[in-house]
This record gives sequence, structure tokens and C-alpha cells, in this order.
Amino acid sequence: MQRYGQIIKLKPDRVEEYKKLHAEVWPDVTKAIAKSNIRNYSIYLKDVMLFAYFEYHGQHFEKDMAEMAANPVIQEWWGVCKPCMIPVENREEGEWWANMEEIFHQD
Repeated sequence: MQRYGQIIKLKPDRVEEYKKLHAEVWPDVTKAIAKSNIRNYSIYLKDVMLFAYFEYHGQHFEKDMAEMAANPVIQEWWGVCKPCMIPVENREEGEWWANMEEIFHQD
């Protein structure tokens, strides 16, 4: 199992819209996330900053993420969510959500 932490910002005028979307996540989105071997997925909000945490329980992360990204329902979901977001400036090339380095963990 691998833990992931990620950050992204929200457009200030889209915070309530983003919260509403996630209060009513489409069932096919949650199924696709589970099928991609993602567990214990949470998104936190502070002002306009989002922090996401999830655990990956598969063997082929890039393959599972590519399959999820190719899913038409996920593409549609991202199409309604992405307009609410502003990627952080110091993200790596190709990232939307910026991956974070884990520096401490305690079970």
C-alpha cells in the first residue's frame, strides 16, 4: 500500500459549487475510484486550498490511473470539477493536483 497526499486550489467563486459536487458524488465515479485500487480517499478544504489523501492498494499505479482517466464517466466528472480549480504554481510538469512528499507517518 502506498499513501498519497496532493494539493490544488479552488477559484474563490467556485468553492460552494465544488463542495456541492462532492456532497453528491456520482456513484459511477466512486466505483471507478475503487476499481482503480484507491482506498481511504478524503479531500479536505481550508479557505481555497484542497488537500487530498488516498491509499493505493494495487501493483501498477500508472496503469490503474491511466485506465481511470480513460473512463468516460471520470472524464465527464473532471469536466465539471476542473473549472473550479487552479493548480498550484510549483507542481511538477504534467500534474493537475500537485503530489506531496510524505515526511512522517504513524499508524
